[in-house]
Amino acid sequence: MTSRNTICLWYDGTALEAATFYAATFPDSRVGAVQRAPGDYPAGRQGDVLTVEFTVMGIPCLGLNGGPAFRHSEAFSFQVATDDQAETDRLWDAIVGNGGEESACGWCRDKWGLSWQITPRALTEAIADPDPAAARRAFEAMMGMRRIDIAAIEAARRG
Repeated sequence: MTSRNTICLWYDGTALEAATFYAATFPDSRVGAVQRAPGDYPAGRQGDVLTVEFTVMGIPCLGLNGGPAFRHSEAFSFQVATDDQAETDRLWDAIVGNGGEESACGWCRDKWGLSWQITPRALTEAIADPDPAAARRAFEAMMGMRRIDIAAIEAARRG
């Protein structure tokens, strides 16, 4: 890994499974080096996968199998900008359909507890509309959604 800044994500023995899923789901993503523990440690045994280098949409990450002590929370999430409803639906369905769960306003959580914001560019543009009334209508429409519906956001923006 050559990046000077890498996101380290804590897993309970499932870092390789998560990295493999991310690499198969998101463009510009891959699994890199897998390091195995050279000795026993509190969360595992010699030879267990200790760390996994992976990239999610061009962002270098390291999965650390550190055990059950720490859980992911919404305080950290990946925000994925999507270009259309088909891409929004594909990513949402991949995360939620693989043991994840829906949340509000375009947020969902994968089965490992990591949060994702599947955010259509149309939503970002709508809530930044220079017309405050149009931005407010789009924002209010988003507040009632789980998965973002681009057509509904655009209709709300138009009034």
